[in-house]
Amino acid sequence: MMIVAEGLEKTYSSGGHPLKVLDSVDLSVAPESFVAVVGPSGSGKTTLLGLLAGLDEPSAGRVLLNGQDIFSFTEDGRAEFRVQQVGFVFQTFHLLPTLTALENVLVPLELRGTAKDCRGDAEALLERVGLGGRLHHFPAQLSGGEQQRVALARAFANKPKILFADEPTGNLDRETGARIVEILEELNRDARTTLIMVTHDLDLAERAHRVVSLSGGRVVDDRTGGGVVRPAGGDVG
Repeated sequence: MMIVAEGLEKTYSSGGHPLKVLDSVDLSVAPESFVAVVGPSGSGKTTLLGLLAGLDEPSAGRVLLNGQDIFSFTEDGRAEFRVQQVGFVFQTFHLLPTLTALENVLVPLELRGTAKDCRGDAEALLERVGLGGRLHHFPAQLSGGEQQRVALARAFANKPKILFADEPTGNLDRETGARIVEILEELNRDARTTLIMVTHDLDLAERAHRVVSLSGGRVVDDRTGGGVVRPAGGDVG
């Protein structure tokens, strides 16, 4: 398995009282899978993603990424692991405003010390997501959909084994969001990357190979794509 979570729990203190956000979550994800995580607001989706990526530490349990127990590493060790094997796409793009599209894509390669050798690869990625003519534009000169495509190219620049996407279409209209998911699917397939996507959009979630539904910090449904359980009213938060 590329991703294994065992007995994963996360508890915060709220008003002096414990608040359990994740409760005994077990999850195994095969290599090259595309898994969507859905659930109501407050169900623990983003918390789960942060723990799987090692961005936060669990109150209990462990996470194995590509066979490595990420919480056996120091914080710096986890950061280095992410640079080498993990990519991220967020709802708010997180592009550096003073860098061009190409320079933003080169950032993770700079961290690995391979930017000079991989400039052509970065340009090819931007061409792949339809931005070959926008290499030298700054984020402020790009639409929201174009900025998210830059973020996708940046996430795949290191050829990560695992990609985490947290509401990658949340700030986009439905048509643009659907195109972003199409690009994610293409890159997932062609780069053979394991993809975990948190989304509130059930229609987009159904395009995944597998859909995991959370409620109250627990996994309440886990099935192949195309069969998402829709709550009354259809609102998943």
